[in-house]
Amino acid sequence: MNKAFSLIEVLVVVVILGILAAVALPQFAGASDDARTAAVQSTVAGVRSSIASYRTSAVINGTAPFPALSELTDGSVLKFDLPINPFTEVGGVQAVTEGQADARSVVSEGSAGWNYFVDNNATPPVVVFYSNTSVTTTAPDGSGGFLSANEL
Repeated sequence: MNKAFSLIEVLVVVVILGILAAVALPQFAGASDDARTAAVQSTVAGVRSSIASYRTSAVINGTAPFPALSELTDGSVLKFDLPINPFTEVGGVQAVTEGQADARSVVSEGSAGWNYFVDNNATPPVVVFYSNTSVTTTAPDGSGGFLSANEL
């Protein structure tokens, strides 16, 4: 006598698999957002750390404390290639004004992935480096919400 699964048994298994997939897929979707957030945080921290190292040397040597945009991007400050912004898939860094930097404004989002402002003549000198997108990340803001990429 041949044994086989009945149609009802097969349907029950398909429904259970569908329920499991519906529960598991959102967990994986959130993982890619977490990865993009971590990538932006890592890039911003790496650039800011490189700028701090440059500042230490500059202060000892008596030169301008923060690098100009050209120095930031020519390999003398960053010892790594500046990656593309994972939220916009756009690379490069552009200069922004002091007002734009203070507001963490997104400027021509399609033309550069990162924004940079430096004023070595201010007292004290000022430098700001941030992501050129306002996409919401998975980084908590401390009040139950999430920070945008340009706030990291």
